[in-house]
Amino acid sequence: MEQGRQVFEVDLLERYAAKGRGVITCMTAGNDVIVIGTSKGWIIRHDFGVGDSYEIDLSAGRPGEQSIHRVFVDPGGSHCIATVVGAGGAETFYTHAKWTKPRVLSKLKGLLVNAVAWNKQQITEVSTKEFIIGTDNGQLHELAVDEKDKKEKYIKFLFELAELPEAFMGLQMETASLINGTRYYVMAVTPTRLYSFTGFGSLETVFSSYLQRTVHFMELPGEIPNSELHFFIKQRRAVHFAWLSGAGIYHGSLNFGAQHSSSNGDENFVESKALLDYSKLSEGAEVVKPSSMALSEFHFLLLIGNKVKVVNRISEHILEELQFDQTSDAAPKGIIGLCSDATAGLFYAYDQNSIFQVSVNDEGRDMWKVYLDMKEYTTALANCRDPLQRDQVYLVQAEAAFSSKDFLRAASFYAKINYILSFEEVTLKFISAGEQDALRTFLLRKLDSLAKDDKCQITMISTWATELYLDKINRLLLEDDSAWENHNSEYQSIIREFRAFLSDSKDVLDETTTMKLLESYGRAEELVYFASLKGQYEIVVHHYIQQGEAKKALEVLQKPAVPVDLQYKFAPDLIALDAYETVESWMATKNLNPRKLIPAMMRYSSEPHAKNETHEVIKYLEYCVHRLHNEDPGIHNLLLSLYAKQEDDSALLRFLQCKFGKGQENGPEFFYDPKYALRLCLKEKRMRACVHIYSMMSMHEEAVALALQVDPELAMAEADKVEDDEDLRKKLWLMIAKHVVEQEKGTKRENIRKAIAFLKETDGLLKIEDILPFFPDFALIDDFKEAICSSLEDYNKQIEQLKQEMNDATHGADNIRNDINALAQRYAVIDRDEECGVCRRKILTAGREYGTARGFTSVGPMPPFYVFPCGHSFHAQCLIAHVTRCTDPTHAEYILDRQKQLSLMGGEARRDSNGAFSPEDSTIPSMSPADKLRSQLDDAIASECPFCGELMIKEISSPFILPEESQHVASWEIKQNINVGSQRNIPLPV
Repeated sequence: MEQGRQVFEVDLLERYAAKGRGVITCMTAGNDVIVIGTSKGWIIRHDFGVGDSYEIDLSAGRPGEQSIHRVFVDPGGSHCIATVVGAGGAETFYTHAKWTKPRVLSKLKGLLVNAVAWNKQQITEVSTKEFIIGTDNGQLHELAVDEKDKKEKYIKFLFELAELPEAFMGLQMETASLINGTRYYVMAVTPTRLYSFTGFGSLETVFSSYLQRTVHFMELPGEIPNSELHFFIKQRRAVHFAWLSGAGIYHGSLNFGAQHSSSNGDENFVESKALLDYSKLSEGAEVVKPSSMALSEFHFLLLIGNKVKVVNRISEHILEELQFDQTSDAAPKGIIGLCSDATAGLFYAYDQNSIFQVSVNDEGRDMWKVYLDMKEYTTALANCRDPLQRDQVYLVQAEAAFSSKDFLRAASFYAKINYILSFEEVTLKFISAGEQDALRTFLLRKLDSLAKDDKCQITMISTWATELYLDKINRLLLEDDSAWENHNSEYQSIIREFRAFLSDSKDVLDETTTMKLLESYGRAEELVYFASLKGQYEIVVHHYIQQGEAKKALEVLQKPAVPVDLQYKFAPDLIALDAYETVESWMATKNLNPRKLIPAMMRYSSEPHAKNETHEVIKYLEYCVHRLHNEDPGIHNLLLSLYAKQEDDSALLRFLQCKFGKGQENGPEFFYDPKYALRLCLKEKRMRACVHIYSMMSMHEEAVALALQVDPELAMAEADKVEDDEDLRKKLWLMIAKHVVEQEKGTKRENIRKAIAFLKETDGLLKIEDILPFFPDFALIDDFKEAICSSLEDYNKQIEQLKQEMNDATHGADNIRNDINALAQRYAVIDRDEECGVCRRKILTAGREYGTARGFTSVGPMPPFYVFPCGHSFHAQCLIAHVTRCTDPTHAEYILDRQKQLSLMGGEARRDSNGAFSPEDSTIPSMSPADKLRSQLDDAIASECPFCGELMIKEISSPFILPEESQHVASWEIKQNINVGSQRNIPLPV
């Protein structure tokens, strides 16, 4: 909309609106409907919404001249109340938009109606619901009319002014639906007073309550004959009012939603009251009171003479003066009055002949300036339409704060300005004034208002703010050296604020530049804090180590976001600083590779430690080996070396004896290097450990030789470990015996007794003759007499036992020879009806019927056959065919090959007296090649009965249908014939 265009504009709506029915006396409007009353008793209704117009004569049947005193229409334009005044008195009519004939309200006869208050919240097109009329004699009545009834439903008397009887000139009503019912708010004006009524229930209940309590009213000096009361309606709710009184225009805001809790019913629902004195409306000395008024959202339209002055309700300044193009015949009396159409947002003025329309063109467009001039900045911002207007409001506030030296507040307002003042101008203002704190505030607020896309500007401003923070911190320290000790000091407050700023700006600050700034100002703690925010954990850990705070450094390293490589990098420094905390941290950290910690552990182990001090590296290595089941040889070797350096070798021996790979299938029993372990133990002179390592490496001779230097008992235990090699075990015990004999220092006889006692410990492995060479040549035989005799007795026992075993072997050989001879004479009885287990023919069948196989010698007229001890009998050919069919292909091929070779040789086979072949003959060395083949064939097919042996057991798992027979089975599958239609029905003869 153009800025130069007037807010209120006047247009002639209709020149001769009375249409010859007299002159216009009154007018009202609502919802694009205009109703005018004339001096001849006519009301003329114009409905601009549907383009309809009609006239109604209210003077019909009344004597003399009749004139319309007042006419009222509801906000919806459907219901109309009109009062006619004539020689016969006053009479009030009701008419509906759909009616052509009015209805007289007989109970109001003689009463001059000056005002009507519609129930704007409840009224509908077909029913007025309850509404109030105010009369000239100071009475209030309640009415309700339904369009279908063609008459009023009821008329009730509500109230009458008794103290100061005056005419009611204006009347307005609002309702509010609250939790405990409907509340009514009624305002009424007389020439001198403004009355307020409110209460719960019904209108009758509300007004009856004023019989016991005082009516609330506002009285102003002066009197005006045309007192008016107007409500401005916004979104179907009255928001403010104006009373055209004798002293001025009394106006204010309305609050109908609040529940008033006072016992007498607080009628004061008016807020922000003000009085516009008429003296502000005229430049001269004479004060002219308006003859009529209309109320818009921000302005009063006041009819003064033939002009309408538009006065801003907030600033009370005259905005415009509206001129009307009147005809000559209407000029003497001028503009009669104003009325408003709250629903359509239009205003009307009328004289005796014409109707003028006053339209509103965005009356709130400059209200921000009005509120700004009044220094109501919050309201001014609420009425701003664009960023430039808001900038001007912020600028005024900023300049005012800057002038009053409230620089911090000024900085906040300057930061909100985006267009009318540049960033450089504002910063120069604060720099010139030497206000670093205000400049920092301005920069911080400016950061809040910048868009995320302005990355470059955000980074630059954030860096500048960082430097200002650092400068402020240093200045506070220079002013008070002890400020850092006081937690409530400004220094500590700015430190907390600065850290919060770093946290918020970590993503926009340049990392390198910011760290250089922090370092140049010597702010190590803030540097560490920022590095932690940016994920530069190496800097953080390094700082804590320099400060000797190992626990804090370890807490940083344990964070999930910290790379595990930093654990290895700082391990040497941390374990040297606090070994206990470092090892505890290592044990609490998952996915840590102990091998990479070996340099740190070796550095720690190389330093001297107190005897009773817990060796933290050993503790961690034991945790890795026993809890984590680490298999790294380096870890095991390091732990072994640390054990070897301890004075007590018990831990070393336990470690060597532990089988670390026991839980794994075919896993190694240890993971350390045994050669390295042996060299280390020899170097540290851990002889028992060396003995164990020699034994583990199967170097038993070396183990025993070294054990003899330490403890003979240990040597004996090592010798007993050899169980699978009797010669080696005897050799080891001889080494021990030689050592025992050579080391004894007692008398000769005592040494001999000890040597003989030692022989008993070997459990007979060594004899007296084995150790005799270890004694000197000049030893007397008498000293060994007892032992030698015992040894000879043992030999004698062994000789006797060998003789007995030889006799037993000879007797067993004789028995075997007898069994072999008896086996050659063994026979079986065959029943004459015995059948072959395969072909079911009789065994004793003539050979020509069956066909004797080549290579087998038939017995008389019978074919060769086999008889098994279980009783089953088979023809030779049947047995061969059955076994070949049921056994595996390799074995079947072997049988067929032997049968083929036997057939080719054509030799005659020897047979027993009963016709069966004797497999035992194959053991005779002088048998012929044919006999050998026949024996091999017998072993292949007749080693066991095919019905009772393993062959039958294997057949249980054989499928009924073999895989190679699948095609043959599929050929027998019954398939549905697709060509059903081509089938022919062949009739069967009956």
